[in-house]
Amino acid sequence: MIEYIEAATVVGQLMRKKFQIIFYIQLILISILVIVLTIRGFVYAARSTNHFRPEKWYPPLLGSAASAGIVSYLWEWISFHDPSKAIKIAFCVGPLLTCAVGILHILIGCPISLAIGTIAIISSVIQSLYTCWVKPRFDYATKILTVSTSFPPDKTATFVILSIITCLVYSSFLVTGIGGATAAGTGLDILFIIVILLTYTWTMQVIKNMLYVTISRVRYMNFAYTVQHLVGRVCIGSAVVPVIGTIRGSARAMKSVVGGTDEFLFSCADCYSRLASTLITYGNRWGFVHVGVYNKGFMQASADTWGAFKTAELIPLIDSDLTGAFCFFSGVAVGSICTLVGGTWALAIHKSYATEVSIYAFFIGYFICRVALACQQACVSAYYVAYAENPQSLQFDATIPVRIQELLQRYNV
Repeated sequence: MIEYIEAATVVGQLMRKKFQIIFYIQLILISILVIVLTIRGFVYAARSTNHFRPEKWYPPLLGSAASAGIVSYLWEWISFHDPSKAIKIAFCVGPLLTCAVGILHILIGCPISLAIGTIAIISSVIQSLYTCWVKPRFDYATKILTVSTSFPPDKTATFVILSIITCLVYSSFLVTGIGGATAAGTGLDILFIIVILLTYTWTMQVIKNMLYVTISRVRYMNFAYTVQHLVGRVCIGSAVVPVIGTIRGSARAMKSVVGGTDEFLFSCADCYSRLASTLITYGNRWGFVHVGVYNKGFMQASADTWGAFKTAELIPLIDSDLTGAFCFFSGVAVGSICTLVGGTWALAIHKSYATEVSIYAFFIGYFICRVALACQQACVSAYYVAYAENPQSLQFDATIPVRIQELLQRYNV
């Protein structure tokens, strides 16, 4: 048994080291690619036969990136100082902004924009229906967000500002490379853009989760009375958690829609739900708390935190928590604002650039907002994990016990 544990530990260390090396290598390679594409783009733009106009392509996108930084910081500040207002705005105004994005894309008029516009409008309807469904949970979401962030760690604002600035600089840097690829516009350049967007997604997840681990560690220590070399663990979690979270969310939605109306569909949904439940045990965002506090591997940390939730009978409470949905809706709202800024600007000065500028602007706004709100999500996660490990601690008020009683009464009825 001891030999098995030691072997598992060695494998885990090698895996973390491998992911850490891969992450740094992709940063270097993407930086080289972006520099080459940028230089080539300006060379292409200098030719009289080339139709790419950097003076009309870059300003709307860089302006939307600046908007992302400003709006994300303001949104983070509102979330800390008035969680109730922030939650209501995110869930009620977010769908309207998404609908506005859909209308903008329909006005642009090209086939891709029409498809995106249709998806955005349908998405806004779904968001509105979801908001109506979860509205009774707003009060508890406000309470848990308030109590968990009531005493933020020292220099939290500094961490957030530095993270936003880092994201802005990195986003602007990649935008220059995307512009260079757009100037040439070959099939290979489209592949380059896709690769840049994929690595951008992973890198932003890593930045968000590094902030998440750092803040959750401090908050856990506050709640429980009790960052070293974590990049490899965070890289693994950053690649795994979004995928598993999507699978589990879709499984829960499928099970709710199917219900028991059709035996075959119900059995398929139940099988998919069990798969999602197994995956979430070994890859969930609450595991980042133990990664920061105990320096564990990500899978082990996820399994331990999920096991603590099961022991404390908190799974129904965790499933009904709106913190993750709040951060997602906030990211979509800020991304939509950036899309409206960049897309409208591009539509006014060069219509053919409006679609791609709108898409890139949304990516930038969404991810920068998610990084800005990592502090709130980390505080809530640390609160749940610390409570699950010691529910009797005097550090906790009656917020969670009261909510558990409400859920029990609802299920019994």
